[in-house]
Amino acid sequence: MPAPPRILYCNCTYAQVVPEETKKAVLLKLCESGASFDAVADLCEMSARRDPALQRLASSGPVKIAACYPRAVKWLFAAAKAPLPQDAAEILNMRVQHAAEVTAALESPELKPNLPGGKVSPADAPSPNGVATPLAS
Repeated sequence: MPAPPRILYCNCTYAQVVPEETKKAVLLKLCESGASFDAVADLCEMSARRDPALQRLASSGPVKIAACYPRAVKWLFAAAKAPLPQDAAEILNMRVQHAAEVTAALESPELKPNLPGGKVSPADAPSPNGVATPLAS
């Protein structure tokens, strides 16, 4: 039986784009579950610093990440020179999904890879308000 996917919880501390009540509910449920997980203050900040922890996480096998939009998370890891494996990463979007939906997915042993396909480009980069913006033509 394969090992369960690693879980990464992002508190999105600096961008403050994820509803506070959603973050709290997901974190509380993770703590109550007894599951092993990693929690980080802010993936955006880690990406900007090219934190080596992102490379370790991206290369350690299947992972579920509770953060924001899958395209933004893909871009953040790629910008940190730590691309996530297309077939082994599931991103749960706390900006738009309800806490119960996020926690149910995190608790499930099934991995549902959902990274968008294609090459990461500057147009995929999250803007300061946390929304990807197209480049001017």
